[in-house]
Amino acid sequence: MKINNLFVILGLLSCFSFAQAKGIQKTTSIFAVKDSSELKMDIYTVDSTFSSPQPCLMFVFGGGFKEGKRDEPGYQSYFDFFAKKGFVVVSIDYRLGMKGQKAPGVFNTKPLENAISLAVEDLFSATEFLIEKADSLNIDKKRIIISGSSAGAITVLQAEYELKNHFPLATELPGDFRYAGVISFAGGIFSTEGMPTYAESPAPTLFFHGSADKLVPYKETRLFNKGMFGSKSLTKNFHKNNYPYLFYSMEGLGHEVASFPMKEFLPEIEQFIENFVFERKPWMVEVYFTDKQRKTNASITPNSYYNK
Repeated sequence: MKINNLFVILGLLSCFSFAQAKGIQKTTSIFAVKDSSELKMDIYTVDSTFSSPQPCLMFVFGGGFKEGKRDEPGYQSYFDFFAKKGFVVVSIDYRLGMKGQKAPGVFNTKPLENAISLAVEDLFSATEFLIEKADSLNIDKKRIIISGSSAGAITVLQAEYELKNHFPLATELPGDFRYAGVISFAGGIFSTEGMPTYAESPAPTLFFHGSADKLVPYKETRLFNKGMFGSKSLTKNFHKNNYPYLFYSMEGLGHEVASFPMKEFLPEIEQFIENFVFERKPWMVEVYFTDKQRKTNASITPNSYYNK
């Protein structure tokens, strides 16, 4: 169903909450060493004791695969919100394969392909680490949700795509493992075979994307079968195949959608997790959201970003 009024959908989605806790504890662990670099993760938990394993929300930072860090202050409200809801929140490092590279384009995809592959491999390694440490970290292995911003959103969407299609990188994970949900803040999937399709149904997915985004395409950028497929194209395919999803199309906005929903749409993200991930409701929902008071910078492009 397509809903143009945000308040209507908020009435449809039921609220949920975990017991609030006052203190948030942060610990840092090395989950892998690759290319002589230590890859670390920050783990945020509340100082309460839960009687049963808790859901885990993983996060992959943005930065065009050339910059960024797992503990960027702008992400902290997102981490704190879900840690206080009882989640084990995990923000991870990954290798930056586009560092020093020229802007990607339809005739220059190899560096981007390599960067995405490195990031997905590192996400799988971090996931494997959490699965192995699930008991000591009090993580429910069946409720691990992956989320990411910009390059991180590409990484989580790509990881789910490769896991469900049994790509070689996914063999690092246990054969019966599946992510419980995927949350993408301005992401897409790189494919060399045209529109991405799934051998197994993907996990319930939440998409945020600005309709004027020129850095990560809202629709798609392709040459024949090779290209980047953004949220609008992906959700069209999800709808066709009856895959559960929630799509916030942020009308007229650019790549800032990779960040501000993690501060301003926290209740909506929480409701997605409750309804789509935990309750497994087979909904397909699209929200076309317009904020006439928000100014946008929709001029940022791959050339302006990578050549600055």
